[in-house]
Amino acid sequence: VQLQASGGGLVQAGDSLRLSCAASGRTFSNYIMGWFRQAPGKEREVVSAISGSGGITYYTDSVKGRFTISRDNAKNTVYLQMDSTKPEDTAVYYCAATRLWYGSNWPKTPRMDYWGKGTQVTVSS
Repeated sequence: VQLQASGGGLVQAGDSLRLSCAASGRTFSNYIMGWFRQAPGKEREVVSAISGSGGITYYTDSVKGRFTISRDNAKNTVYLQMDSTKPEDTAVYYCAATRLWYGSNWPKTPRMDYWGKGTQVTVSS
């Protein structure tokens, strides 16, 4: 699976941003998709994940109620809608794919099978 994330940019705190991740190469709906982020000086961490059908989602506590993950299997694309952004959301955001669902309590750094290149998100105060 080849993954390409896009949609990053510079926004002010409180603004919205939508990230997209386009996939190619395998049957997209067979894969659980995740969004990750890595801030300067910190390890990469999971932000959100969505099941193959889109019916099950996971959010890390810091983004619950602000971010929404979704997918369009007809377009082989997964999205991350980021609302009410905060300066602490500043990071490089990555999308990734796996065949394994980690349940309701994802580890901070789960094993993923495929990774895309990141897109920078900067939230100014």
